[in-house]
Amino acid sequence: MAKHYPSRARHSVPGGGGGMPVVAVVGRPNVGKSTLFNRLARERIAIVHDEPGVTRDRKYADTSAYGKAYTVVDTGGFDPEDEDPMKVGIATQVRAAIAEADAIIFVTDATTAPGEADRVAVGLLRASGKPVLYAANKADSPKVDPEAFELYRLGVDKVYPVSALHGRGLGDLESALVEALPDMEAPADDEEQAPPRIALIGRPNAGKSSLLNRILGEDRVLVDARPGTTRDAIDALVEREGKRYVFIDTAGIRRKSKVAKEESAVESLSVLWAIRSIERAHVVVMLCDAREGVAEQDAKILGLAEERGRAMVVVLNKMDLLSKTETAKAEESAREKLSFAPYVPIVRISAKTGRGVAELFATIDRVRDAFYKRVTTGALNRFFEQVLETRQPPTMGGRAPRLYYVTQAEVAPPTFVAITNAPDSVHFSYRRFVVNRLREDFGFEGVPVRVHYKAKRKRERSESGKVTKGE
Repeated sequence: MAKHYPSRARHSVPGGGGGMPVVAVVGRPNVGKSTLFNRLARERIAIVHDEPGVTRDRKYADTSAYGKAYTVVDTGGFDPEDEDPMKVGIATQVRAAIAEADAIIFVTDATTAPGEADRVAVGLLRASGKPVLYAANKADSPKVDPEAFELYRLGVDKVYPVSALHGRGLGDLESALVEALPDMEAPADDEEQAPPRIALIGRPNAGKSSLLNRILGEDRVLVDARPGTTRDAIDALVEREGKRYVFIDTAGIRRKSKVAKEESAVESLSVLWAIRSIERAHVVVMLCDAREGVAEQDAKILGLAEERGRAMVVVLNKMDLLSKTETAKAEESAREKLSFAPYVPIVRISAKTGRGVAELFATIDRVRDAFYKRVTTGALNRFFEQVLETRQPPTMGGRAPRLYYVTQAEVAPPTFVAITNAPDSVHFSYRRFVVNRLREDFGFEGVPVRVHYKAKRKRERSESGKVTKGE
């Protein structure tokens, strides 16, 4: 039987920087949200950011203030022009921020009187019970402060006049923000032994709800409010063939009816939902409608999971609607669009008929095992010798790097440290070669593999030639 238990704590995952609070920046267009976002992020992030193999809309950034780390998300602007603000996405934007963020910064233009759209948004935020900071931007000098304080007319408790462009007032805003953020729980010592947490992510209509319903209908389930978010998220604890799995029921699944129909509004919020679910997961399962294929937004979302070091599986859903030829083309197209992560397995399913669900569970098991895989020192030594015999690091910048040994530092994701005399002279192509060989030799399917190159400290060698601990 299904049971429900309320809970509000958050899970975090070791490695990959999981468990940071999320701060959403909301407001109308042209109030300076992106400028404030860049200022909080401590870098100039021009919404489009190029990385090898994938172009991502960088509407999020991991940052910190006064020693406290958090993730800041730019949710995009809502349109204030309609006579009825509730119909043009204000409620969608603000409610999504309320649901998914730990704290919210509401931005207005200090040089413009608050409008009806601001009044509606403030009303929603005040009723939420979430920490909200009201920033009146473009207050470039104290002379503008009286205009900024017009926001008090909407019944807010505290207004922060700021200039995101010049940095004025940012110290007070960040100090209050840090004070409002919750303390995140440290990963549990038995995290590796816990049932795998699986986040179902993807664009609307990809079949997330259908897949979850299929799983819940086929297997006896205990629905348990696992510690996980600042809202009452109900996660599904599934027992299948003697194994347990926790499927994260994200806002993207449960609130599809509240998502604005406009694709632009959906895309501006998807990163917020994705970060929240990815932060909590061991395994990220990204669903795509096989008929529509993998879109740029799917690549961005998977890029989030890769960046945060999660195990990953790509699912092509609705395969019952495709012919054999169309099926082959869909998988080929998916591989092309996700070329930056060729190691991620693709599973073909039909959530409607249940076809492929057993294979999906088997794939989840494999990538989760790879997520926590440890390689013995002996196996790494043999691997290292073979790598150097096959290919020595090329000369770069007039230096010929020498590699002394490699060791595994962490799991979740697998992380290795290679000791060298010249870390900065190890060419990116050789770094990629080492990662590919690690995958080839040890089978790290579906997980990012990190290899860090560190300089060799002064050490002494034993008679056997092994490196021993020195000063």
